[in-house]
Amino acid sequence: MTTRMTPNTPLNDGEEVLTSFRADRATYTRTNTWMAVFAMAGGMVILWALGNPHVWTGAIGGLFAVAVRGFYMMSEELSVRWDLTNERILGPMDRVIRLGEIKALNKMGSVVQVVTNAGDKYLVKYQGDPTETIRQIKAVQVGGRL
Repeated sequence: MTTRMTPNTPLNDGEEVLTSFRADRATYTRTNTWMAVFAMAGGMVILWALGNPHVWTGAIGGLFAVAVRGFYMMSEELSVRWDLTNERILGPMDRVIRLGEIKALNKMGSVVQVVTNAGDKYLVKYQGDPTETIRQIKAVQVGGRL
């Protein structure tokens, strides 16, 4: 597992990790499949608009581009972990979000967007159940337990 994609921020006194949010493999695959569908359609539309008689090659190009990207990024994306503590959300590459600084939690497909009062935005990507991820963060944010 890529250690830079997991939290390495030390916990404060009395702070404990309550749960972790990891990228879901099936959600990653489904998201990339939909990206491929749109890339294939987009490639075909562009070639058609340009008058290219081989419109079908747009589908091949779109599929190939997303497949290569998806395969190349899979190990890194699936190694990402966010930890929810009783005080903060700890993310990869020293990302730290204090629970009291969270202004909004938005669901965008399989992504949970965390917006802070300062306007910083963080993406917890490829969640199998983003609504449940938001529920858990909100529960701890108001002082509850999971």
